[in-house]
Amino acid sequence: MNNRQLLYALLVAGMSLGTAWAIRGQFGHEQGAAWAGGIDGLSIVLIAKRKDWYAKAFQLALASAAGWGVGGIISYGKVVGFARGLEFGNVYYGFLMLGIIGGLFGLIGGGLFGLTLASSREKPVRWSQLITEMTAGAILFYYLLIEQLGWLMTPPRSEAWAACLGMAVALFWYMIRHKQHSAIRLSIFAGLGGGFGFAFGNFLQVMGNVSGIHFNFWNVMEYSIGFFGGVGMAYGTFTSEWETTDAQASRSGLLAPIVILTLIIPFIVWDQSFKTERLVETIRSFDPLADAAGITTYIQWIALLLVLSFAAYGVFKYYIRSNAPLSELRYEGIQLFFFLNLGLYTIYSILITCAFMSLYRIEQYLYILNVAILGFLVKKTQASFSDRGLNLSRWAINFAFIIAIFAILTAVAISTHGELNGANRRFE
Repeated sequence: MNNRQLLYALLVAGMSLGTAWAIRGQFGHEQGAAWAGGIDGLSIVLIAKRKDWYAKAFQLALASAAGWGVGGIISYGKVVGFARGLEFGNVYYGFLMLGIIGGLFGLIGGGLFGLTLASSREKPVRWSQLITEMTAGAILFYYLLIEQLGWLMTPPRSEAWAACLGMAVALFWYMIRHKQHSAIRLSIFAGLGGGFGFAFGNFLQVMGNVSGIHFNFWNVMEYSIGFFGGVGMAYGTFTSEWETTDAQASRSGLLAPIVILTLIIPFIVWDQSFKTERLVETIRSFDPLADAAGITTYIQWIALLLVLSFAAYGVFKYYIRSNAPLSELRYEGIQLFFFLNLGLYTIYSILITCAFMSLYRIEQYLYILNVAILGFLVKKTQASFSDRGLNLSRWAINFAFIIAIFAILTAVAISTHGELNGANRRFE
């Protein structure tokens, strides 16, 4: 029974981040990843159904958003192309590097989420110290690996992966020093899930392109990193021990996370994505006779008003409405916020692709189906917790196993196609 509960919990968490990360493909960069990461953090809180976690649901969502979002600075378009070639070395390199990039997303996202879970009055996380150390790690690793050693992953694109690696190392050094073992476990599994999901997703994309089926297989790759990253993050959470903390939230600590999650992140997505030129080009691509300029104006205003309404509602319901110094957040309120957040992200995707005008982007309607399934599953799913501790030898075996799987995927991929469009070479 416990294993079945865990499998249902992993499925819901995987679908939550998978759907959000696939939607993130329309927006990209840090802000898109942050929106998706926040949704995943909320899904784990809902699945856990621990009342003491409700009190810091917004802080947990913000930590997950920050962690997954920072990985958005990494460029991986060229790396995806390495895995579309014909030479074993180049393709295998592509899969391995995608594993590292996806792993960095998960390591940082899972680590910050885990530390927020573990933080308590008796054992608080020193966030200012941690952020300073991670910033220093980013600078030092980038300078050493890129400027001094010249270890370029994706030339001539940005090599910001080195900065993220420095952040991850600093994050782990902090967790090790402060004996945050549960957060370490969570971070490791989120990294394993994200790394495997990214490489496996690109394999699915290659196979999909070879099949000749007309579908957005890039989106399949994005769903894969999100699904397996969400599964890894949830597994690390539900197989670790967490102390019981206060069941009430400080009202003063709610405002900043709510504003960032409902206004700042969505507004940046709106500002950076709903460009007039992009929307006009999209509309004219499937309907040259449409009033593209007029439709674009409507889309921009609707998207902006949705963000402002979401932010106003969030601040009113979860902050202003509670006049007491301490606020008791309930499951129903967090569930409502989760679906409003995911729903708005889904609407944004449909608006930016203009899928409400044409069926040319069929995957957009699969997002709606995913949200509907989550609406059915979330309330019925409750995770079972266990404490499986740290097992470095088993993790090393798992890591070696994943690397071996990448070699198998490479062999299969290069045997099924000729040179694909978008193929890149790292080594001559």
